[in-house]
Amino acid sequence: MTDAENVQTPKYRQLLDTLRGSILNGTYRVHDRIPSENELSAHFDVSRVTVRRALKELEEEGLLERRRGKGSFVSMPRIQRDLKMVTSFHASCEMMGLVASARVLSGILISPDERDVKVLGCDPAGQVVEIRRLCLADDVPVMLEVNHFSPDYAWLLQEDLNVSLYGLLRSRRIEPDKAIHEISLWKSDQEDARWLGTGIGDALLRVVEAIYDQKGNPLHTSEQHVRGDRFTFRI
Repeated sequence: MTDAENVQTPKYRQLLDTLRGSILNGTYRVHDRIPSENELSAHFDVSRVTVRRALKELEEEGLLERRRGKGSFVSMPRIQRDLKMVTSFHASCEMMGLVASARVLSGILISPDERDVKVLGCDPAGQVVEIRRLCLADDVPVMLEVNHFSPDYAWLLQEDLNVSLYGLLRSRRIEPDKAIHEISLWKSDQEDARWLGTGIGDALLRVVEAIYDQKGNPLHTSEQHVRGDRFTFRI
């Protein structure tokens, strides 16, 4: 920006553009604390009212989050997932420059539910593989997921399920290829609150999926409870 432009541009806008640029170019990284209101006011020679206005706009853009008594921190960008493609959580995080991880809550054989019988073609009197996991991005809980596979995939229970499930499947030449999605609003229950750090009754996204492999065979069903402030879907 030239000196002439600086004269014409309000100080609030100059501060806003400078801070936004510092966040987007990585000067301030995700989870970094930015300087305090007093420090910004002194450094840029502007009033604290101007600083607060700029910080508030950056919060509304989702670039900053204010933590009471601690200051303002760079927010984790919302993970974007294109529903036209079958993409794993790990791959979605990688595209955003985030480190994905998963914490296995349980991996067991259980009786199939109605969805399993309908989608997977399971014997109602048989069993399915259930894998419950907490998915995190940069160590921040984002999604609680429950996946059901037919008994043919019982070998998964012998694997390290903290890594990408689709990576494990692809290692055996099984390619998730097509998905049918149902998305609705969901109120956080006690389990969601425990693992996702939400309040009971807080709004979440509920995603129910049926996934098919490259041959058109049913692969698994999935139910995901997703923090909408951390994850977005593109249709």
